Amino acid sequence: MSRTRFVLAVLLAFLIGGALVHTLVSKPVAPDMTFSTLTGKKIALSDLRGKVVLVNFWATTCPGCVREMPGMIDTYKEYKARGFEIIAVAMPYDPPSYVLKFTQDKQLPFPVAMDIKGEAVRAFGNVNLTPTSFLVAKDGKILDKKTGELDFVSLKARLNMLLGS
Repeated sequence: MSRTRFVLAVLLAFLIGGALVHTLVSKPVAPDMTFSTLTGKKIALSDLRGKVVLVNFWATTCPGCVREMPGMIDTYKEYKARGFEIIAVAMPYDPPSYVLKFTQDKQLPFPVAMDIKGEAVRAFGNVNLTPTSFLVAKDGKILDKKTGELDFVSLKARLNMLLGS
């Protein structure tokens, strides 16, 4: 085999291997969910393409969820005009009356959805710990999954990168 053919074969193998690795590690697309908010509004995740979306699974009885809500409120207010959206999904076991009271007491400015039948929980991989958050890119791909309280310094840095400073 000539040196040129060898170099071409190695280059071709490298390119094919790189494409394969890229395919294997590419980000999954978020499920095409339609959320029902406390106000009865329907929000399809696919309708939010073009925005960066944080889908946050939470419960009124979850201490970490309660602690992170002020940070979520601040982040939402700071980034909403730049193309950021939050959908707070209450867990199926959370009584709707508790969720409504919490939402009103804390004056949550972002949509709060009820997942009474557990459809969103299942669609996002059987979420069972709260808080669990998914950061969804403008193209609908899941960028990150975070179980536990959000790090708002890191989240805001990521939003600045995704939305432009």
